[in-house]
Amino acid sequence: MSVLRPFVCILLFAFCTEISAQSIAPKYSNEFMNIGIGARALAMGGAQVSSVRDVTAAYWNPAGLIGIKHEHEFSLMHAEYFAGIAKFDYMGYSTAIDADNQIAISVIRFGVDDIPDTRFLYDANGALNYNNIQFFNAADYALLLSYARDVSDNFKIGGNAKIIHRNVGKFAQAWGFGLDLGGIYLMDKWRFGVMLRDVTSTFNAWFHNADMVRDIYSQTNNEIPVNSLELTLPRAIFSVTRDVEINDDFKVQGVLDLDFTFDGMRNTVLRTNLVSFDPRAGVEASYRNMVFLRAGGSNVQRIKDFDETFYTSWKPSFGLGLFLNEKFYIDYALTDIGGISQTPYSHIISVKVSLKEHGNRFRLHKGWND
Repeated sequence: MSVLRPFVCILLFAFCTEISAQSIAPKYSNEFMNIGIGARALAMGGAQVSSVRDVTAAYWNPAGLIGIKHEHEFSLMHAEYFAGIAKFDYMGYSTAIDADNQIAISVIRFGVDDIPDTRFLYDANGALNYNNIQFFNAADYALLLSYARDVSDNFKIGGNAKIIHRNVGKFAQAWGFGLDLGGIYLMDKWRFGVMLRDVTSTFNAWFHNADMVRDIYSQTNNEIPVNSLELTLPRAIFSVTRDVEINDDFKVQGVLDLDFTFDGMRNTVLRTNLVSFDPRAGVEASYRNMVFLRAGGSNVQRIKDFDETFYTSWKPSFGLGLFLNEKFYIDYALTDIGGISQTPYSHIISVKVSLKEHGNRFRLHKGWND
């Protein structure tokens, strides 16, 4: 119970914070931070909080960074959504400070590039002039600074400090800051994890260049944007992982994540005005820890059809992983950004590079069996 007490206190603090801030926080704020990174994780439906143990743990659960077995670990990912209109990129690096402390740095970008600015398509004489078209980018950036500590044989903790930057060309930009906390508890073939995202609420301060759009907005009867503060309320993810060793060659891992959001009623499996509950599940089968086959499901929603009937929608995902040698891993995932069939599926590739494997006695405490 002494191990769990800090997380109970944190959860109560987050719960009180979200109640007081819920009325001024928009739903789906900073939603690009909930897409997920890494082809392995996305192939498993984003169920990772208790499973992850590589450099991508900085995003999913920083406590999992303690599971890294190499002195240096890098990861890169590229994905394209909406038929290539939106680009999603990730880069991460992790290294050990000493035997029981690990750090990581991660950069995430989600953006739409080369958007045409047609405000000056017609010149002063009313003539159509395509040379007056300019282009701008709308992009969201996140910088994660992560730390993990090996507390005991069974318990690992970690946290993130994250800086958010969002911009819409020269028209508007925002800066934000937030904190995440995570923990993993190991028990034989079981792993239990908790991830508290935006635990103190993440604040985005928006600054608008209203003069650039004032005339257009007035002509179209739109409200002139003003500087504002946007809050991303805390969310809690609870997770359990079970490893099953079929024989010396084949292993199977199953993961279940339960995502609790507190920013109002969402279209999820269970929902109230205070909390919405969204499950994610994934499975990974491996052969000699060299070839991996993965599948997952998430984003279960109840959709109303045009004939007033309802049907259940969910997001399936699939993937493969290859252990090329002691240094290189490559992972592939086939998934989409939502759970509705109109959203095109995306091919996602991520690469992981691991250098200088630690010795068996490097960590002060025991951890994962392999």
